[in-house]
Amino acid sequence: MPFTPFSLAGLQLPNRLVMAPMTRSRSYVDGIPSSLTALYYAQRASAGLIVSEGVQPSQAGKGYMNTPGLHTDEQVAGWREVTDAVHAAGGRIFAQIMHSGRIGHPDNTGALPIGPSAVRPEGQIFTPSGLQDYLTPRELTTAQTESTVQDFADAAARAVDAGFDGIELHGANGYLIHQFLSQNANLREDRFGGSVANRIRFGVEVARATADRIGADKVGIRLSPGTGAGDLVENDAHEVYPALVSELAGLDLAYVHLVAGPSDDLNQEIVKSWPNALIVNDPSIGDPVDRATRWLERGADLVSLGASFLANPDLPLRLRLGAELNQADFASAFGGDHRGYTDYPVLALHSA
Repeated sequence: MPFTPFSLAGLQLPNRLVMAPMTRSRSYVDGIPSSLTALYYAQRASAGLIVSEGVQPSQAGKGYMNTPGLHTDEQVAGWREVTDAVHAAGGRIFAQIMHSGRIGHPDNTGALPIGPSAVRPEGQIFTPSGLQDYLTPRELTTAQTESTVQDFADAAARAVDAGFDGIELHGANGYLIHQFLSQNANLREDRFGGSVANRIRFGVEVARATADRIGADKVGIRLSPGTGAGDLVENDAHEVYPALVSELAGLDLAYVHLVAGPSDDLNQEIVKSWPNALIVNDPSIGDPVDRATRWLERGADLVSLGASFLANPDLPLRLRLGAELNQADFASAFGGDHRGYTDYPVLALHSA
């Protein structure tokens, strides 16, 4: 079943295995993909769909060192090399648009992070001088929040210009859209804070703006209900996510990319209520075949895999053949050169 084709809002996928977005921190300092990035993604073009690493929609959206952007012409040109290489290898690729919000540091970005409210998250972040504590972010004004919505739409348009087949909004893992959903990161008193209807508003407006700009069939969104990522508290996740998914369904987006959270009841409610394609990532299941099989049987259309694709450029073939998998070297996951990036071996197949 993982190896059957699937039509994703008209985009034909040869299998149901999605390469999950993974930060690799190998871009140049100006946010342009490095010379190795095109090779890295092209090597993995046999995935049904590739979702890129998180790409910041603006300089203010950057959180980590050496991450790529989609807010300058030079960045668009760099990504065009990537998408051309993936398409030449027969692949399909979406750009994940990721605004880090309060997860950042001035030593990485040159400015204080921004967020829904001036609430400092617990934890630390890597900077050029080593690990440093997160700082209290600058609270976005209402006008700045509305402007940030347009930053996402502008980045989506640039993604299409760069040759991406579509975009995924990063509404998960503790970043800006997720921060607006949360009870402890969003203490606002304007139309973007307070009630459930107000806290989901930012994410819905970002989705609507990007869909209006490039077409809803080219827009997906990633959600991670109740995971606690980024020091977020979501005690009312059972109210927030059904309301959010209902609003998003009205926009006819291409897909929801669900990171399975701790509440299986909530996971299943989203699976049953979302009308379009559903991608599921379940980090609690180690074996990739077991993960794919379980969720495809439970109603997912596609299953995303992270570390397995990182370490196995030819993952669909290896899984189809039952071949041994390379193990990911997490010491080289973030930053560095080709080692642990483009040098994982592929199967040596010989004809008789």
